[in-house]
Amino acid sequence: MPTLFDSLTLGDITLKNRIIMAPLTRMRSKQPGNIPYALNAEYYAQRATAGLIISEATQITQQGQGYPATPGIHSPEQVAGWKLVTEAVHKEGGKIFLQLWHVGRISHSSHQPEGGLPVAPSAIKPSGKVFTADWKQLPYETPRALETNEIAGIVADYKKAAENAKAAGFDGVEVHSANGYLLDQFLQDGSNTRTDQYGGSIENRARFLLEVTDAVIGVWGKGRVGVRLSPYGTFNDMSDSNPVKLFNYVLEQLGKRGIAYAHVIEPRATGAGGGDAVSDDLPSTSDLFRKSFTGVFMSAGGYDAQNATQAVASGQVDAVAFGRIFIANPDLPERLKEGAALNPYNRATFYGGAEVGYTDYPFLNSKAA
Repeated sequence: MPTLFDSLTLGDITLKNRIIMAPLTRMRSKQPGNIPYALNAEYYAQRATAGLIISEATQITQQGQGYPATPGIHSPEQVAGWKLVTEAVHKEGGKIFLQLWHVGRISHSSHQPEGGLPVAPSAIKPSGKVFTADWKQLPYETPRALETNEIAGIVADYKKAAENAKAAGFDGVEVHSANGYLLDQFLQDGSNTRTDQYGGSIENRARFLLEVTDAVIGVWGKGRVGVRLSPYGTFNDMSDSNPVKLFNYVLEQLGKRGIAYAHVIEPRATGAGGGDAVSDDLPSTSDLFRKSFTGVFMSAGGYDAQNATQAVASGQVDAVAFGRIFIANPDLPERLKEGAALNPYNRATFYGGAEVGYTDYPFLNSKAA
C-alpha cells in the first residue's frame, strides 16, 4: 500500500513524498508592484520538504487581481522576485509550481486598470464583501460581462504568464479553476448565463478552461501542468445545477490532455479559505470524480494525518494537499512521519503583515530552513 512518504511520479517530475503544500493566499508581496521578495523566499524555502509546493494564487495580469498585496507574474520585477523564491526552494531540494490566477468578478474597481469594473462571464454581482486596494471592505460591484472577442486575449494572458513562470524558474504551473474565480465562474451555471459559445451547455461553459489549459500546455508541456477544481464549491457565491455531470466532463477532458495532475477540493471543505468548518457527511471527490480522470489525483480540504494516510493507502487519492496546518508547521512532512504534535495556526495572521504568523512558526527541532 502506498504511504504519504512514498515518492510519486507527477507528469515529468518525481516527488519525494505525497505531502503537497496547497496554494495559500497570504497578501504579503512587496508594495508597490505586488512583487515577491526575500521574506516570501524564506517562507517557501522553510516548507521545501513538501513533495511539491504550489505557490499562492498569482495574478496573470492587473485585471486578474482581486485582493491587496497578492503577487503577480506579469511584470519584469515580479518575475525577478519569483526567481528569488524558486532559487531558495530549489536550494533546499524542493519543487514548486506557480498557480495562475484571474479572479474575475471577485475584485473591485480599485484593483482594476484605469478603475474599470471587474470582469466576469455574466453581469451577476456576488454576495458578500471585497477588499479594496486600500484594505477596506465594501460590497461587491456588479461586474462587466466579457465580450466574446475579449476571451482570446485572456487566454493569451495565461500563456504569457506561463512563459513568465518558466523564466522565473518554476518547475511547472497550476491553472486555478476553483473557488469562484474567473475560470470557475465560466464553468458553473450559477455565475454563467451566457448565450455564446462560452455559455449554455456544459461543453460551452468548459471551453474557456480547456482553451487556457491547452495554451499553458503549449508553453510547459502536459507533464508540468496541473488544474485545480472545486466541485460543490460555495465559496465566493458559487453554485451549479448539476456539479457531478459538469465536473466529470471537465475531468474527462483534462484527462484526455494528459496533464500532470488534477487537484480537487473536497466538498466537505467547500467554503475554501472562509473558515474552519468541515462537513464530513458529504461524498468524497474520489467517489464522485476519480473514475473520470486517469492521471494523478490530488485532493485537498479538511485533511489531518489520519484521514490523509487512509486516503493514500486506499488508493482513493495519489497525494494530499495541506493548507492551514502547513502554514503553522513548516516541517509538516517530518512531523507527520514522526507522529509529532502540530503547532496550532493563528487565523488572525493569515492575511497581510510580515514575519509574525508567516516565517516565525517553530520547527520540530528548532532549526531554520
